[in-house]
Amino acid sequence: MFLNAITWNPSEGLDLGFFTLHYYSLMFLIAFGLGWYIMKSIYTREGIAIEKLDSLFIYTVLATLIGARLGHVIFYDWDYFQNHLLEIFLPVRFEPEFEFTGFRGLASHGAAIGIIIAMYLYRKKVLDKPVLWILDRIVIPVASGGIFIRIGNFINSEIIGKPTNSDYGVIFAKLGEDFPRHPAQLYESVCYLLIFILLWYLYWKTEKRLKVGYIFGLFLVLLWTVRFFVEFIKEAQVEERATWLLNTGQWLSIPFIIAGFYFMYRPTKNRSL
Repeated sequence: MFLNAITWNPSEGLDLGFFTLHYYSLMFLIAFGLGWYIMKSIYTREGIAIEKLDSLFIYTVLATLIGARLGHVIFYDWDYFQNHLLEIFLPVRFEPEFEFTGFRGLASHGAAIGIIIAMYLYRKKVLDKPVLWILDRIVIPVASGGIFIRIGNFINSEIIGKPTNSDYGVIFAKLGEDFPRHPAQLYESVCYLLIFILLWYLYWKTEKRLKVGYIFGLFLVLLWTVRFFVEFIKEAQVEERATWLLNTGQWLSIPFIIAGFYFMYRPTKNRSL
């Protein structure tokens, strides 16, 4: 039964009468809301004033959305947006005709860069702690957020997997297809759940949190390694780059993995970062 293909054709969202709450937006709300409660428990344990959590929430939300959007524009669709700069942060498309598209096109690599920059600014302006100390903790809710973002991608029938060429898989009826594909979004979501559980355990139950940069480095290694290998069964997001030895997502993941190993095993005498 498990090996039989599942036809997937959900509605776009919850019709509340006066507007429709799209499931993808709902997943973002859950991700950020859960992240706030996770960081609240961490700040409480560390004896940090909860008031500083409000600023962290704002920094993280803006960094995620702006970074993810710019990441998509620069890494995946610059050929189009270099001639349509107004559309980068507008929920519309002007060509070939005017169309309301919503805020689509977000790249996780851009979000990661945005969050790292934001935590540096947060450290300078709000919380006087080493930036790696902050990153060691913020990656725990970030990992949990990835679970729900990928579920949102699955609901939207986007970032799809390659055909399974068998009876196993998911038929994305919304795309007008009648053959099963790998539910790559769900593969990633499950892996992110496991990463979240591991990071949570290391922070709460072990002394690894005392080695500044270790949890952050482990997060980089695990998350982007998952992304690297899942890309082999995902359809390329940029068709003209699909013939490269590796696709865009994989090339972008490699520097994060290398940086992760560095932070895990770097000399610990320098605590100023």
